Amino acid sequence: MPTLRPVRARLPARVRVWLTALLALLSGYVISTARQAAVRPPLVLGQDSVPPNGAAPSRVTLEDVGGRAIVITPIGREVSTLLVLYPGGLVRPQAYEWLGRALTERGVQTVIPVFPLDLAVTGVNRADAVIARYGQGRRVVIAGHSLGGAMAAQYASGHPDTLDGLILMAAYPAGNVDLKGRRLPALSLLAEEDGVAAETDVRDGLARLPDGSTLTVIPGAVHAFFGRYGPQKGDGRPTVTRAQAESAIVQAVTSFLDRIDP
Repeated sequence: MPTLRPVRARLPARVRVWLTALLALLSGYVISTARQAAVRPPLVLGQDSVPPNGAAPSRVTLEDVGGRAIVITPIGREVSTLLVLYPGGLVRPQAYEWLGRALTERGVQTVIPVFPLDLAVTGVNRADAVIARYGQGRRVVIAGHSLGGAMAAQYASGHPDTLDGLILMAAYPAGNVDLKGRRLPALSLLAEEDGVAAETDVRDGLARLPDGSTLTVIPGAVHAFFGRYGPQKGDGRPTVTRAQAESAIVQAVTSFLDRIDP
């Protein structure tokens, strides 16, 4: 009977070299990706957070609200609305500080939870503690960008009586989440040049939102323009400046808040 040699021994030397190199590259990619998810960039407040139309009077603090959260509070204005904002997947929460600061002019206090691994899916109900702490006697609106928007919609599906509004930014409810028939005003924001959240998915998501929900297109914007975290792989090419897109986002959000004003 012939002696069976190990497969590696039967392979030509050149093939073994290529396989070894390929395995090394694959291992490096896996380690790099895992490290990126596990080791998050530092949480620093106040950097690159000035709104497109100038800084609004506000106080920005890092609080313990069922876990860490960025709290952006108007100065010199009565707080009428609490906005709980869930960040996009793997996006640091300070990327949305600019929006919270812009909304303080309208009496909005914005709270941005910090999630483990920067994934809102790890704590869909984080809004509970935030609303219990800051929502008393105020309108409560939950919002989210991308994956954070899907999780905000999931939270809304289980807490419709707790909320006064829902805002989805380049996001849509998951297939198993149906808010149809709920008495909850909702706004869906679609970036015109978004290369990450497909337009068809965002528009189809309207069928799972409450009746009368509004879809607003942000002209020339891309997926990454909702937060200040830099370019995103697979995203589209913008045809407007970031400042122009941010101004349009603020306008759409404030118009929505004005419409649901009791």
